[in-house]
Amino acid sequence: MNDHEEEKSLLDYPSRRSFLGLSSAAIATAAFAGLTANAQEKASTQKAEHDHSSSDPAQENRGLLALNPNSNTPPPTDHGDVGPLWYSFDLVKKRVEEGGWTHQITQRELPSSRDIAGVNMRLVAGGYREMHWHTADEWAYVLYGNARVTVMNPDGTMFIGDVTEGDLWIFPAGFPHSIQGLGPDGTEFLLVFNQGNFSEDGTMLLSEWVAHTPPEILAKNTGLEASDFDNTPGAPLYIFPGTVPPSLEEDKADIGGGQVASKYQYTFHMKSMAPTQEGKGGSVRIVDSRNFPVSKHIAAALVTVKPGGLRELHWHPNASEWQFWIAGKGRMTVFFPVDNARTMDFNANDVGYVPSNAPHYIENTGDTDLVFLETFAAEEFMDVSLNQWLRRVPSEMLKAHLNIDKAKAMKIPAEKLAVI
Repeated sequence: MNDHEEEKSLLDYPSRRSFLGLSSAAIATAAFAGLTANAQEKASTQKAEHDHSSSDPAQENRGLLALNPNSNTPPPTDHGDVGPLWYSFDLVKKRVEEGGWTHQITQRELPSSRDIAGVNMRLVAGGYREMHWHTADEWAYVLYGNARVTVMNPDGTMFIGDVTEGDLWIFPAGFPHSIQGLGPDGTEFLLVFNQGNFSEDGTMLLSEWVAHTPPEILAKNTGLEASDFDNTPGAPLYIFPGTVPPSLEEDKADIGGGQVASKYQYTFHMKSMAPTQEGKGGSVRIVDSRNFPVSKHIAAALVTVKPGGLRELHWHPNASEWQFWIAGKGRMTVFFPVDNARTMDFNANDVGYVPSNAPHYIENTGDTDLVFLETFAAEEFMDVSLNQWLRRVPSEMLKAHLNIDKAKAMKIPAEKLAVI
């Protein structure tokens, strides 16, 4: 083999060393080219989003755009194609019955939310959500008014309690329960279920079960006469009017008092509890199995962010986050790999969704307090703070990653603030 043939052979069949050298060079070149192309794409997109390229001289829903400015024309840091993070209860049909109404946002409306579904319900004074049970846990937050709730344990003991705005309840899956609006104007509440495809229309109703059971079987089971069931509804009651009940003490005495009383507490005063964390920027109240032991499958935080404040950059390692926005207005940016981010605007009665481990923040963009619920299909609330992480790593590591030296790093809050 002559020198020319040997040189050609090395190029055609390189040695391991030469192959690695060539590969490294090629990979570096390709990576640089990819980064450059990506940077150019971002710069081009960001420029286009904020010059005449983004103009829309034809039709626009200006009312909707006014509520969602960042959704339609996002900040320049947004990139890529991110799935749905937003929906609103104001877009779904209400099921209106005599005695109240209900509507829901499930995985059908918000496909990315596979773990949690939500129901917003109203009962007038005396109005019942009839006796029923579910295949999922029911966690509720009272948005308005007053209600009386009942739930029976499998051992036959009963819990009866009254709730008001800012209170919550939990009914475990399979536990029969009821809800009734109290005076002066009934109640409105949010229900959260730990199943994304849950439907409030598919619950186990007492009236339906009785309607589809032969009268002779009902008689044999209860010891009553078959004719005693002639006047049962024969159709689902679901939500129906009733009379405001007597005092809580009278109802408790009516069912047997302390002899049949549940040893478990199924209601909790969330809004009136001392904040788990509080600062100038706002507050966070966390309720999970650690302070509300019966809530084993749903955890939640009630967050208040002052005007200009920020729910700090963070993520949740153990569950996806399903939000309900109670008051105020804000915006949220969620980051997804690879190189994707989406910013959305939120207002009262909206629902937000963040997949587990996806980093995000929430900023108050209004001039009043922003109040929202974070709920999780999990036993415990858990979040990871970006600030804490940046302060906990060695200073040289932080400098190598973000070019922030130790003197500057010391200005980053060392403790989790939740709201800034």
